[in-house]
Amino acid sequence: MRTIEQVSAMQAWSHEVRGRARVALVPTMGALHAGHLSLVEIARRHADKVVASVFVNPTQFDRADDFARYPCDLERDGGLLATAGVDLLFAPQASDMYPVGAQTTVTVEQLAEPLCGAHRPGYFRGVATVVLKLFLAVRPHVAVFGEKDYQQLALIRRMVRDLHLEIDVVGAPIVREEDGLAMSSRNRHLDAAERAAATCLARALAVAEERVAAGERDAAALVAAATAELGREPRARIEYAAVVHPETLSPLARLCDRDSSAAAPASDVADRALLALAVWIGGTRLIDNRLLTVPAASRERRSA
Repeated sequence: MRTIEQVSAMQAWSHEVRGRARVALVPTMGALHAGHLSLVEIARRHADKVVASVFVNPTQFDRADDFARYPCDLERDGGLLATAGVDLLFAPQASDMYPVGAQTTVTVEQLAEPLCGAHRPGYFRGVATVVLKLFLAVRPHVAVFGEKDYQQLALIRRMVRDLHLEIDVVGAPIVREEDGLAMSSRNRHLDAAERAAATCLARALAVAEERVAAGERDAAALVAAATAELGREPRARIEYAAVVHPETLSPLARLCDRDSSAAAPASDVADRALLALAVWIGGTRLIDNRLLTVPAASRERRSA
């Protein structure tokens, strides 16, 4: 596996390769785990050459202490990526990604406002800006992002459409530990008691999914069920729990068939919804989500 650190060298490699090979990009901030490596596996199925980037982006941290404690071990990450079959590691320096005097940023308006955007000012401006910079450096045909960061994925897809970028954005399923906890680089900050407590996020999502299967369609009731489950864990502090439209991220009132809810505004109902959570366990902020879908049998009964 080759390693490139300069943006100009990355662009030169891409110029040479992409005309004869399909290139995939897996952007990461390092501290890699099995979830990241699953993105590499998906990328290999979509392209001839796989580039993985490792760059801890300073502009998407809203707290200096959070940036300072983000784990960095490029040697370890490089070894994992090489074993996973990555062809090239792009590991730029911040001074190259953000030249002195840099003034240009990228903003995706509405998708950046709710959920994490409401609690982390400037976060998604930093995300959109650095992802576009990575796209312009690597010039991939396809880019793979994890669905755990669902809002990020939706925002990047919107940016790609709005800016007419010829890049296929592929979402990868959440990879979980055996007890249901979504894999995250931040999990390593949890002590043993906090690690056990963190499983409350997966339990809350499961409770809401069970309620939908049992016939519950009211979004407020689903949020209440999820927050009640989270509330059983004394170490958990809820930042947000919300049921939103899976594409627009706008709040939903009900989860149901559109045909059975003609009287309600189209933007207020859908037969699928995203339940998104952000929860603090001690000093560690964790996010998770699940798509809630009306069972097919229910849809068929409503349309009969």
